Amino acid sequence: MNGSSRFHISKRATIPWYFAWAIRLGAVVLAMIVCALVTTLLTGQNPLGVYATIIEGSFGTVRKFWVLLQEMAILLCVSLAVTPAFKMRFWNIGGEGQVLIGGLATAACMFYFGGKMPNALLLLVMVIASIVAGALWALIPAIFKARWNTNETLFTLMMNYVAIQLVSFFCNIWDRKGSGVVGIINPNTRAGWFPEIGGQEYLLNILIVAVLTVAVYVYLRWSKQGYELSVVGESERTARYVGIKVEKVILRTLLISGALCGVAGLLLVGGTDHTISTTTAGGRGFTAVMVSWLAKFNPIFMVLTSFLLAFLSRGSSQIAQNFGLNHAFGDILTGIILFFIIGSEFFINYRIGSATGKEKEDGTHA
Repeated sequence: MNGSSRFHISKRATIPWYFAWAIRLGAVVLAMIVCALVTTLLTGQNPLGVYATIIEGSFGTVRKFWVLLQEMAILLCVSLAVTPAFKMRFWNIGGEGQVLIGGLATAACMFYFGGKMPNALLLLVMVIASIVAGALWALIPAIFKARWNTNETLFTLMMNYVAIQLVSFFCNIWDRKGSGVVGIINPNTRAGWFPEIGGQEYLLNILIVAVLTVAVYVYLRWSKQGYELSVVGESERTARYVGIKVEKVILRTLLISGALCGVAGLLLVGGTDHTISTTTAGGRGFTAVMVSWLAKFNPIFMVLTSFLLAFLSRGSSQIAQNFGLNHAFGDILTGIILFFIIGSEFFINYRIGSATGKEKEDGTHA
């Protein structure tokens, strides 16, 4: 074999979608086996008990199930937000900061206008403020990219840290106890809190994200603007050749991306936490990158990937809680699961064969 490798890695042309999802499902099963082994070694628990605990974390009670749907909805919302930019090959890593800025605008409205205007009007002001804040925050790196071709990955990443410090600054201003923590905003009047629907406090959040999912899917699949950003993503030179104004597409797409992140901040502050802190986004801006990428930028598939990650995250936390481990152990298990899911993409995109077989295809001999 002239000393060459016995294996050959080649790019797959295409594979059926069901085969790709079968590979991902197999990766999840393997990840759960590894998590069970790790937990068993550290706790001495039966692996079947570990699996039962994972399921219990999401479906153990009605409350846990609604929390699962809520977490899935927020993660899905952020994933929808970054997807238009990603399809355009604008790597918006600033979802975390854009969510925080949207949440900060929402909290400011609740803090300064709560009890001073009808709640319906306050909610409308919160919606507008969060959308505008998120959109403007995303527009800043978009302008620099469109005019001076700056590195959007670094720019949007650094904007996250600026957003965190802004939130910290205002938390210290609004804090009445000197702890730097705002606490629940308007706990007595509930001014600015999302209304419950059917007795469920998270249902409105879920419905809003469901509507956004359909809207983003239609926008990317069938609208002229969705087509333009896809062309820009394939080749800016081609886009300019066919008359598409690339700079305009970049600015417009990032306005949409930031606005949707602002909505996620609104849902977190107005509909879930009713407060603001530097950890409100909870890393969702970064996890959303993986959700969008794993779903191949398809909003419908993002529902599945968001649900999977939310389910695994809840299960890992339940394992840590039931077995008396700290929360970091749950993060370790989540990391193992994500490692297997990401690794499965290699086998979806590439095939591994013998070098001998490759030589026969090329008509060469050892």
